[in-house]
Amino acid sequence: MAALAPPPLVCLDPGHGTIASVGRQTEAIGPGSRVRKIKDGGGAPGEAPVALAVALRTRALLQHDGYRVAMTRTGPTYAGGNIARARFCNVRHAALMIRIHADGSTSSSLHGVKTLVPALHRGWTDDVYSQSLRAGRRVQAALVRSTGALNAGILFRSDLTGFNWADVPAILVEAGFMTNPTEGRLLRTPAYQLKIARGLTAGAEAFLLGG
Repeated sequence: MAALAPPPLVCLDPGHGTIASVGRQTEAIGPGSRVRKIKDGGGAPGEAPVALAVALRTRALLQHDGYRVAMTRTGPTYAGGNIARARFCNVRHAALMIRIHADGSTSSSLHGVKTLVPALHRGWTDDVYSQSLRAGRRVQAALVRSTGALNAGILFRSDLTGFNWADVPAILVEAGFMTNPTEGRLLRTPAYQLKIARGLTAGAEAFLLGG
């Protein structure tokens, strides 16, 4: 009798939280590139704990629905860069990597949710581009439905180390603006974090089920 295949694994990557001494270090933006970026600029004020709280809630929902989940960090700090985050998901053959972030801006009026996906770059992202885009569309739509936030759309990014080193479908969700007074308050509340987690879960499951 053939063994049943294990359920898909979703890799959750709560952004930032990198210890300062590591965050200041640089790493190649993509395999073989001479362009280097710092590992972590720190993110928007208050972003790292919000990202972790959303990730933990998302993990609980996905596990409840029978999916396997791995997280790049489960505590307040992280000791690697974005290459390490991507490799963490790569070696686990994740069906999807969801990078969880919140936005910041010098303009306090900006608000809304958006999903970043890898731009097409031969040798870096061509193996994950189409699946990442499909996942990004599913997750963005589900996030907007779940939160009622402004739909700021899908953005293609060629400069994100965590995308360029990924060998699995990868997206990055900007779940709202920490710098917007209204959205910033919401992002810090368990009730709104749960709405985001429900959107991430619904979008991920739509992607994994082929919808």
